[in-house]
Amino acid sequence: MKEHDFNPESLMMTYGYKPELSEGAIKCPIFQTSTFVFKTAEEGKAFFELAYGLREKSPKEELGLIYSRINNPNLEILENRLCLWDKADDCAVFESGMSAISTVLLEFLKPGDLLVYSNPLYGGTDHFIQHFLDKIGVHTIGVMPHHSIEEVKQMIEESGKSDKLAMVYLETPANPTNHIVDIEKYSELAAQYNTEDKKVLVAVDNTYMGPLWQHPLQCGADLVLYSATKYIGGHSDLIAGAVLGNAELMLRVKTLRTFLGNMVSPHTAWLMLRSLETLKIRMDQQTKNAQVVAEYLKNHPKVEKVYYLGLLKEGTTTYDAYKKQCSAPGAMVSFDIVGGEKEAFLFLNHLQLIKLAVSLGGTESLAEHPKTMTHAGVDETQQQEMSVTDKLIRLSIGVENEKDLLWDLEQALDKV
Repeated sequence: MKEHDFNPESLMMTYGYKPELSEGAIKCPIFQTSTFVFKTAEEGKAFFELAYGLREKSPKEELGLIYSRINNPNLEILENRLCLWDKADDCAVFESGMSAISTVLLEFLKPGDLLVYSNPLYGGTDHFIQHFLDKIGVHTIGVMPHHSIEEVKQMIEESGKSDKLAMVYLETPANPTNHIVDIEKYSELAAQYNTEDKKVLVAVDNTYMGPLWQHPLQCGADLVLYSATKYIGGHSDLIAGAVLGNAELMLRVKTLRTFLGNMVSPHTAWLMLRSLETLKIRMDQQTKNAQVVAEYLKNHPKVEKVYYLGLLKEGTTTYDAYKKQCSAPGAMVSFDIVGGEKEAFLFLNHLQLIKLAVSLGGTESLAEHPKTMTHAGVDETQQQEMSVTDKLIRLSIGVENEKDLLWDLEQALDKV
């Protein structure tokens, strides 16, 4: 029979799962167990040799089940399925997006190294870089949206630590302003600082685009990170994170995860397996709704500016980067309301369908005030540089009927 190359959305129901190993159950059960039985002592020895990196895997050999801190069927099937979207060698799933981010930064940065990172960043990531990496002696350079690649290179050179550059960390599109970073150009910049002994890694937080609308590994990145709480989980009922990349890098990530013990639980992995089955359907509807919302807000007299990829002007560098690396404008819409905090709060307090809550990517639409909520811990001067002001409101658009979303926005804006 001729081989057929199935699309990821078609494989989300079955890939990596063998019903015959689970009493023929059509869906993967929850393997709620701490440990696994070895058939023989020799098998246990072989499994641990691989788990601890004491020898190379032989052809077609797989790491056997040992202990749920190391591996678990729910975890492994989930990681296998996530690899399909990003065409990655391997994946590691964590108990939160921040545990995924912090594990990567801890594994690949050491005291004395230089980290270059884009702004804006998710508030938790910004705090970890500013207040933890600084304490352990990692040097950092924060890049603002207006900086060109040439200016970033100049900043690296003038730091006097160009030989210590270890990682470029990007969040694109950025939370909360949808600022887009050209992954390919930053990958080329990082490559200029490679040596025979060291490769400068490029890590990309792809949470805003999910595994559907942008694939950083295909744009030159070495690692892609997600808060899997968001689109991957998709129902605002779990907390998780994910990291994907090539086999060599992922071995290091998974080894540190084993000893930090911050892997996801079997139950959470099972919930995400369920969520992956509807990922494309959900995200397609969310971006469709978001485009309608952005167009509405763009023309409203009480809205000063809309931050949305679908509204980028042709001929600009950001538009070119967007068209090169994204397949859709996403479902995150931020806007500046005419006025300030008072007007923003009036709007937020009068929403009826859209809920006032942080997080994003769920089936329900959410609204929040970044300056006083998700990005409250960011330095005030940086907030201004990144357009995180009193008048900025962030929306995560869900799967509701678009007419109902527009009605809710209109009635709330009327109250301002």
